[in-house]
Amino acid sequence: MCDTCGCNITPGNEHLLGQHGHLHTTASGKESVEVLKGLLDANDHQALHNREHFDHHGVLAVNLMSSPGAGKTSLLEATIEALDGRMRVAVIEGDLETENDAERIRSKGVPAVQITTGSACHLDAHMVHSALHELALDDVDIVFIENVGNLVCPASFDLGQHLNVTLLSTPEGDDKPAKYPVMFRGADLVLITKSDLLGVLDDFSPERAERYLRHLASSAPLYEVSSKNGAGLDVWLQWLGAARSEAA
Repeated sequence: MCDTCGCNITPGNEHLLGQHGHLHTTASGKESVEVLKGLLDANDHQALHNREHFDHHGVLAVNLMSSPGAGKTSLLEATIEALDGRMRVAVIEGDLETENDAERIRSKGVPAVQITTGSACHLDAHMVHSALHELALDDVDIVFIENVGNLVCPASFDLGQHLNVTLLSTPEGDDKPAKYPVMFRGADLVLITKSDLLGVLDDFSPERAERYLRHLASSAPLYEVSSKNGAGLDVWLQWLGAARSEAA
């Protein structure tokens, strides 16, 4: 977490630092390290509660992470269409501002809760907990949490999800797993998105991207998908179906 950009304090956890919050003062009232540790501990406690909530309702929670513009919302739109009601989906959307992505998901007939984080460049467990109160989880099989576009901070916060899916789009370059190891090391699945551009962006090598991923000692599957032409969606849906069966 970073004091410079302010992402250590979010709309979800700022109540902990308020006048009546249990992190309002530290031992001497000023130790930033102690405050940050307290915020992380509080986040992990809330994440555990969120996970128990998902488990109680038999819901699979999937955290989607990527850089901005990698195609998270487009993937969700294509996934919803391809599922065609076979699994009931809800979405929690995270962005600094606007309801644009949530509106796109709602237009597909799927409930979506938008979280606007302000200056925070990630979601935290407290924000997700608040969003869960707006969803009827008994009517849902999978909750997708579309995290804020960022390859750094989201990887450090447990939201209570069961699985992490990291997207790597072809315009970004195939070396992102090497440059952002924490994000990709924590992935249960990596999707190379916008695969329809591979014929044009011939400097992106899926094989090289996978080598970088394996250098992180990651055994996560890596699939190529295109939300535009549907290539690879069948494998992605099979993976989701297997994960949902395990969670049920």
